[in-house]
Amino acid sequence: MLIHLSIKNLAIVKSLDIDFRQGLSVITGETGAGKSIAIDALGLCLGDRAEASLVRANSSKADVSATFDTTQLLNVQKWLIDNDFMDADEVPADLIIRRVISSEGRSKAYINGFPVPLQQLKLLASNLVSVHGQHAHQQLLKPDMQKRVVDNFADHADLLHDVKSHYGSLNQAHRELELLLGEQQSRTDRKSLLEYQVQELDEFALSENEFQELEIEHKKLSNSQTLLEQTQKSFYCLYDADENSAMNAVQTSVEMLAELQEHDAELSPIVAILNEALINLDEASNQLRAYSDKLEIDPMRMQQVEQRYSKALDFARKHGVRPEALYNCHQLLATELSELNKQEESLDALQQQLSVLNSQYLKSAKKLSESRIIASQALAQQVETHIQAMNMTKAKFSVQVDFDPRQSASSSGLDRIQFTISTNPGIAPDALDKVVSGGELSRVGLALQVISSKGNQIPTMIFDEVDTGISGPTASVVGKLLRKLGASCQVICVTHLPQVAASGNQQMFVTKFTDNETTETHMICLKENERIEELARLLAGDTLTDSAIANAKELLQHYQ
Repeated sequence: MLIHLSIKNLAIVKSLDIDFRQGLSVITGETGAGKSIAIDALGLCLGDRAEASLVRANSSKADVSATFDTTQLLNVQKWLIDNDFMDADEVPADLIIRRVISSEGRSKAYINGFPVPLQQLKLLASNLVSVHGQHAHQQLLKPDMQKRVVDNFADHADLLHDVKSHYGSLNQAHRELELLLGEQQSRTDRKSLLEYQVQELDEFALSENEFQELEIEHKKLSNSQTLLEQTQKSFYCLYDADENSAMNAVQTSVEMLAELQEHDAELSPIVAILNEALINLDEASNQLRAYSDKLEIDPMRMQQVEQRYSKALDFARKHGVRPEALYNCHQLLATELSELNKQEESLDALQQQLSVLNSQYLKSAKKLSESRIIASQALAQQVETHIQAMNMTKAKFSVQVDFDPRQSASSSGLDRIQFTISTNPGIAPDALDKVVSGGELSRVGLALQVISSKGNQIPTMIFDEVDTGISGPTASVVGKLLRKLGASCQVICVTHLPQVAASGNQQMFVTKFTDNETTETHMICLKENERIEELARLLAGDTLTDSAIANAKELLQHYQ
């Protein structure tokens, strides 16, 4: 529970230290004195947004810290252990949360002296304090809030998780289906084009590297007559021209120089070179003869190669690629067509999957609805009991849960939940916003907050003027209700009602001091005689009469 709150240079507070006890602590004070300043400061420790305007004028920073006793808070201890703020064998000590806000609006948060991001602070805070603001009752008019209240009361987190999980799968499948359907026309058009292109290329059936081979063969066949004539002529010049052939000339030179090398050894290398030339000339002549013998002039083959080569060039121009890349282009188009066919198959499979997912979602949503119906009956009965005790003796409260499988799926199920009430006999129940006054709504809201607090593990509940619009005997009932709640958890309540103030186990008084230059807010814990004076002020105004004092004493004794 919260045991201490320290505030420095926050708004109109210069320095303030407050000790809190178990039970119901009430905060009262003059209008505009800053009764909610402690709640605002604690909110900063719980992760509320910080602004530069919160820093007291002429101060460089505001500093607030809240100290909690975690001895009995096993879930908080586990969180601290899991996040390395304490060891598993460590004896639980006080938990200190600190928030520092600079005059520029920057803020820092600390848990037991360790700096932490704000999101982590909020996770811890959700296990420590539950705050109910003075405008919280208005939220009850919203259908989503009514649904949340029922779910919190029902405590069926596992059913909510199932619905949310099935909804996530169903929603993902819907998005995939919408994407496929949205692209279906363009996919169909593209598929038709690809089918034509791939079929055309399949029929042509160009193999890998075939174009390069066609190009070589085409060039050879195109020049086959010239190749034959020139190679035969070369062979004649090298070998077959009798005395005028290259072979004969080199042979003659070799014979002449062979005789001379006996007279000059320097000619020997030249003779060796010429002998090697003879060998090469002979080899070249043989190869030329073989080449020209096998070289055929085949007009039919020339026509076939010409046609296929030209067709390959046409396809390359048609697809906007180099002829050498036509084979790869064919493979890419075939792959794309295959992928489009798979998407068509996926569309059919996805539609079948959607049917299964939708069935699973409906089943889980129906189970959730059945649990809500059971919980809503118990919730309505308890709310009705509480509000009848708060001077709404003829009120009839009910919770309608309508399961509608025709509405769009949502992560919270398929229920329409509405709180209805009849405040007078003979009047049909209707929605809260059409029936109740502000004070009656406050009573309904307070009843729901008290009911929803039962069984939760949050040790501290804060009510910031939630009794607005309540007075007279009803205020007395509210005070008793809050005091009873304080027996099971720590309750802090900002109030202007003397009946609620008298019901507190501890009463804080907030006052404002000004010297025409600066303004400060002070908060003190009242002793019994001081409480009587404050209760008398709440009962009778600023002028304290003997009658008001007597009434205050009687009121305080009634609750203590």
